[in-house]
Amino acid sequence: MKTDIRNRKDIEKLVNAFYNKVKTDEIIGYLFTEVAKVNWEAHLPKMYNFWENILFCTANYNGNPMMKHKELHEKSPMTQEHFQHWISLFNATVDKLFEGPKAEEIKNRAMNIASLMMYKTLN
Repeated sequence: MKTDIRNRKDIEKLVNAFYNKVKTDEIIGYLFTEVAKVNWEAHLPKMYNFWENILFCTANYNGNPMMKHKELHEKSPMTQEHFQHWISLFNATVDKLFEGPKAEEIKNRAMNIASLMMYKTLN
């Protein structure tokens, strides 16, 4: 039986599962592995903090994800398909692992963030 997202441990489980998919994804994986050349040991804790702050208002994240995405777009242009695929992978990961109000909230928040990033990056 699935539970809702309750704490940082659950956030870490979600983020790790999601990025394990992303790393080998045929549509967006190259953006992370070849273009951004993500240092996963440094990136994952930032993502734990980001999503923990989004869901539980911990104020433990400071960064500028919009700037990072714009820089990435300059290196390798992204499309609406990239953002939509990211959302699809994220939602599928949440749905596989969790269910409940926080699981729905994180999917809604991810959709809003990705939509804003897509708009500001592509326009």
